[in-house]
Amino acid sequence: MVVDVDICGLKIGDEHPVRLMGVINLSRESFYKASVADSNSILNVAHRMVDEGATILDVGGRSTWPLSEPITKEQELQRLLPALEILQDNVDALISVDTMFSDIAEKSLKLGVNIINDVSGFTADEKMVDIVADHGCPVVVMASNKVTGDPIGMDAIMRSLDVIINKALSRGVGDDQLILDPAIGKWVAEKEPIYDLETIDQFERLNVFEKPLLAAISRKSVIGEVLDKPATERLFGSLAATAVVVSKGAHIIRTHDVAETLDIVKVAGAIRSRTPVVKNGDFEVSVLDIKHPSDAVIAMRGVGATETGSNVMKNKTINRVLRIRNITTTEALIIKQEMLSRGGDAALARDAVSHETTKTDVIITGTLLQMERLINKLEGQARSLPLISKMIREILDLQMDVEYRYSRKY
Repeated sequence: MVVDVDICGLKIGDEHPVRLMGVINLSRESFYKASVADSNSILNVAHRMVDEGATILDVGGRSTWPLSEPITKEQELQRLLPALEILQDNVDALISVDTMFSDIAEKSLKLGVNIINDVSGFTADEKMVDIVADHGCPVVVMASNKVTGDPIGMDAIMRSLDVIINKALSRGVGDDQLILDPAIGKWVAEKEPIYDLETIDQFERLNVFEKPLLAAISRKSVIGEVLDKPATERLFGSLAATAVVVSKGAHIIRTHDVAETLDIVKVAGAIRSRTPVVKNGDFEVSVLDIKHPSDAVIAMRGVGATETGSNVMKNKTINRVLRIRNITTTEALIIKQEMLSRGGDAALARDAVSHETTKTDVIITGTLLQMERLINKLEGQARSLPLISKMIREILDLQMDVEYRYSRKY
């Protein structure tokens, strides 16, 4: 399925340009002070961002930076409402309000706001999901469980968004109202930069939800950690990360730096390949690029498969290709036979097949389930096959190990 939605007249999806959401902060507590506007400057800031290429403006009265000084809802309203009145009918862009509270969202919608951006993913205020359902407005929901942005690691992010989507749909929110945000940033103290690096690198996993995807990377802490630079000096790092997520499927980029980001998203969007889809009447065939077994469960449940059936099948959906170096010809032939008997296969040197050489490399290919069964079989074999089985298991584990993959020196 190709993502193609109409957000208040703005086309968003795989076949449309990546959209820029310009950040307008009304909060003096923001981690990036240069982004803060007030009632005297907001209209000029908004017009500049639109002229630079923003089609959505995200207005926030409360800093969501975890280290910021907290403010009351009354203070948030005092900042937001006058600003929204100034922007109403005066800018050629959709207006989004960054708030976690249902009463503030409702007042904002009555002033003509188009989109609600709830970084708590409906966890801060239980009534928010009902306000969104009642108004039928688009909503950005960020991965959150108990507190804002608390999922740590891409697997946790996927589970969180899955729960949020199901909750929203069960409460009457339309399937085409939801925009997903994977919560890049140090939202909770225990979240290390490697988890944001993982999210950026594996951003394409979010495509399994078949929803518009928003990336909010601009000048975030992970950029600062990699570069060892303050927020004022993170522009180029932000642009590098932005190019990656756009190439992996992001549809909306939330940014403080609209003009500088525009060329990046155009080029990265052009590089991003299209997902093959063939339609004929009521029929459609598309490619699902599943990267992780748990993502396969989400996809299968989406077509009505049971949780039990989906979990049984998940390790059949992911294929691995491994290279084993410098094993004996006999060991290679045993591995090939064992893979063939399980529906996989193995390639080895022609001379090894005819026993004209004593050593060879082997390339094995199969699903995770086939690999697991091969490992179990080789554990009881002779020669070096038990050691090789242990090494195969270790390499498969390392491919899923966040610390191994991302915790090298920057």
